[in-house]
Amino acid sequence: MWGGRVQVLFRLWGLRSAGVPGRRLLSCSAASEKGSSSLRCWNCGGPGGPGPGDGFFCQQCRALQPPDPTRDYFSLMDCNRSFRVDTTKLQNRFQQLQRLVHPDFFSQRSQTEKDFSEKHSTIVNDAYKTLLAPLSRGLYLLKLHGVEIPEGTDSEMDSQFLMEIMEINEKLAEAQSEAAVKEIESTVQAKQKECTDNVSRAFEQDDFEKAKEILTKMKYFSNVEEKIKLKKIPSN
Repeated sequence: MWGGRVQVLFRLWGLRSAGVPGRRLLSCSAASEKGSSSLRCWNCGGPGGPGPGDGFFCQQCRALQPPDPTRDYFSLMDCNRSFRVDTTKLQNRFQQLQRLVHPDFFSQRSQTEKDFSEKHSTIVNDAYKTLLAPLSRGLYLLKLHGVEIPEGTDSEMDSQFLMEIMEINEKLAEAQSEAAVKEIESTVQAKQKECTDNVSRAFEQDDFEKAKEILTKMKYFSNVEEKIKLKKIPSN
């Protein structure tokens, strides 16, 4: 009985559990594809392709090479494939890579290298944003392990949890003061912190189904966080 009522109410609230509003679905299919780039440099034809140092430039002529489609975000950002990420190290790596491949540094180079720099820079940006946020990082890590959260997961969620989310949304809709909104925001942030700690333990134990369950809950809370942001924007 509760399950049916919850589903109806969720449709009325317009909740979308399948993803975080405004975020593109993060794909790591490239990590499983065969590399499309040649083992030889496109510019000088030298053997070996990218050099062993930075992995972006030919070791002979130093021409920028195309992105490696088999390289996952953790490898690119010099991180262990783990939910726990050193965000300071991540930021430093991001800045390092952007100094290497940002299009601004290739304005006097060939059109081919300009195109490659655009692609590299986009991938670096995507990798940084994905690994920086706990939710997107967890979803990406799940995908690397062959686990995805499909559309329409409402029916699989615990009814008590769905009722909790519904009640939070009701309070947010009824909130008439900044203090009331901040109180709800603090509650949701605490919930997200608890989920982040729990999902970290799940990954450490290689319990991907548990991680999937917790990340699904984090999607709901992220949905609420987006609504809180909109609620805080003053109307004209």
